[in-house]
Amino acid sequence: MKSTFLLRVISSLLLFTTFITTSAKDKDIISPAKNLIERQIGDKAQEIKFKKISPLKGKETYAIEAKNGVLTLKGSSTIAFSFAYHQYMRKAGGSMTTWSGSNNQIPQTWNNLKVKPTATPYDYRYFLNVCTFGYTTPYWDWSRWEKEIDFMALHGVNMPLATVASEAIAERVWTKLGLTKAEIRQFFTAPAHLPWHRMGNLNTFDGPLSDEWQSSQIALQHKIIDRMHELGMHPIAPAFAGFVPMAFAQKHPEIKMKHLRWGGFDESMNAYVLPPDSPYFEKIGKMFIQEWEKEFGKNTFYLSDSFNEMEIPLDPNDVEGKHKLLKNYGISIYNSIKAGNPDAVWVTQGWTFGYQHKFWDKESLRALLSGVPDDKMIIIDLGCDYPKWVWNTEQTWKVREGFFGKKWIFSYVPNFGGKTLATGELEMYATSSNEALHSAGKGNLIGFGSAPEGLENNEVVYEILGDMGWQDTAIDLDKWLPEYFTARYGTTSDKMTEAWKYFRKSVYASLYSYPRFTWQTVVQDRRRNNHFDANSDFEKGVKLFLECAEAMKGSQLYRNDAIEFAAYFISQRADNNYKQALVEDSKGNFTKAQEYIDVTCELLMKVDSLLASHPTCQLSSWVDYARNSGSTLAEKNAFESNAKRLITTWGGFQEDYAARLWSGLIKDYYIPRIKKYFSRQRSEVDNWEEEWIKSQWTNTSVPFADPINEAKKIIATFD
Repeated sequence: MKSTFLLRVISSLLLFTTFITTSAKDKDIISPAKNLIERQIGDKAQEIKFKKISPLKGKETYAIEAKNGVLTLKGSSTIAFSFAYHQYMRKAGGSMTTWSGSNNQIPQTWNNLKVKPTATPYDYRYFLNVCTFGYTTPYWDWSRWEKEIDFMALHGVNMPLATVASEAIAERVWTKLGLTKAEIRQFFTAPAHLPWHRMGNLNTFDGPLSDEWQSSQIALQHKIIDRMHELGMHPIAPAFAGFVPMAFAQKHPEIKMKHLRWGGFDESMNAYVLPPDSPYFEKIGKMFIQEWEKEFGKNTFYLSDSFNEMEIPLDPNDVEGKHKLLKNYGISIYNSIKAGNPDAVWVTQGWTFGYQHKFWDKESLRALLSGVPDDKMIIIDLGCDYPKWVWNTEQTWKVREGFFGKKWIFSYVPNFGGKTLATGELEMYATSSNEALHSAGKGNLIGFGSAPEGLENNEVVYEILGDMGWQDTAIDLDKWLPEYFTARYGTTSDKMTEAWKYFRKSVYASLYSYPRFTWQTVVQDRRRNNHFDANSDFEKGVKLFLECAEAMKGSQLYRNDAIEFAAYFISQRADNNYKQALVEDSKGNFTKAQEYIDVTCELLMKVDSLLASHPTCQLSSWVDYARNSGSTLAEKNAFESNAKRLITTWGGFQEDYAARLWSGLIKDYYIPRIKKYFSRQRSEVDNWEEEWIKSQWTNTSVPFADPINEAKKIIATFD
């Protein structure tokens, strides 16, 4: 009897396994790609033929064949098809899809192009940053998320971060652990600051969250996860990192919690973290995974960051004790994820290992990783661009032996805080990951990606990075850029090429943490130095770029870029005047200082009007998303205030960290603040900032009728 029952069980398991294997093998990878392309070009997508091909050497593969007016896209996955379409449209269709708009020059007949089967050298192409969910996406709706997921697929991304609704899941866990709703809600920050709550940096600030917010985020995350799965992506979900509410710490005085510090906030807003030997670590971690999967389905990759920009309080002289503690933390974090899903892989951001490289020396990092199976952990070496430009070190993977056998992803952080100025060393982005790919010391390198804190800026950078995720050679920018111009603007010219040579000698030959103007920080920030390479080469480039206006006047993307470059140029000239005002002010020459301020504000008003015609450089969009996320008038007002706070005073000692060159923000925040500072009411600046943040904002910026022509006129006055 028992043996018969056992045979039935085994038979059922075999049938189930066969079904799963067959389902995966026979999965429709074409329809989702076709639907995505249809979202880009409408019914024209029906003309495209799709052919499924086998992957080369186990890696996703694409090919393109367009001949005699027939376009055939070939792919081994939905993402491969999507990337193939994007490549075709850029190389043969003279078209491009970007954050600031699309240049869809849909041909009557598909132009000839042949691309042989090409495999990505990476298993995963990663995208997003924990902080992106504060600096860019906190108030996005599904319509905006749908566009972003399409953007990822078109650029070959298959491993996006997906942390929406983390707090709704966490609330269920804390409720089961005996906390009241009021105690739980006190723990959470407002939406724009949630990334730092998730990383254990910040609690309570600008909160709480409402029932309506929690339920709306659950509904939104379902759509996000479903679409990611439909496209064949591997989302990284949030896991428990050891941080607990104050109420939980108070209910369990027997647990020796560690109280961390971060950001200049009052300690009441900083995190309490469980010790690694607490039985609650695994219990709570298991509950987090189970609650997430109960709501959204089974997942594989889970993000947990327990030490982001924070050092653990310990005796600096007890090296052995430090290593033991770090090893135990690594084991506890992994076990807490494994308890919820034995097949799960722990993903962690490697940012802090480079940022705090003195604390995370080789043996300390080795200790953290030593108790975790090599195949159950992925380290995202988040900022491979920063060692050269900011830390003055080698890339972390190089000095940490390729992460001691753990799987890892080569990544960049091209943007901090969503700052909008042009920045990024294009040559590095076109070559550095290729160096790692072919290095004997690369270890178990399995992926490539980028983790910008803010999106909708420096679009050329992300186009390069999209390509680098699908090739095992460096990009020759001299050949690549003309193709980029043609796809972006519909045409190119010698003047355009020359303009970009100057950009590559200036703003696109550098990367700094704080590309801001001094007028955006009121006084020079001595702690975080502002830096923007708008030198004479940059100005030459802008003038040449504007000379292309007549030939490219029909291109919306050219118009957008021309507005931005001109805005940078004029803002830099305003900054020169502003710095002189500060000098005269320091000498007590207040009348002379005021003359410089008058010129500064006049120029900035022109910048504001210029940017009023740019689709992604307006405060109105930021505020509208925030207000539309609220379910009551009070919540709409609170969300607007929270959104404005993040990009201005921030909190703690982060003021002006997320500086944006946006229409509306310049006219109604930066200029009035400058005037307040250079008046007898200087001491009232902080109060004025808070009043502006808490007041409902109305857009009164007026765009120029012909912004490009106006930009030319303004810049001509500087000759």
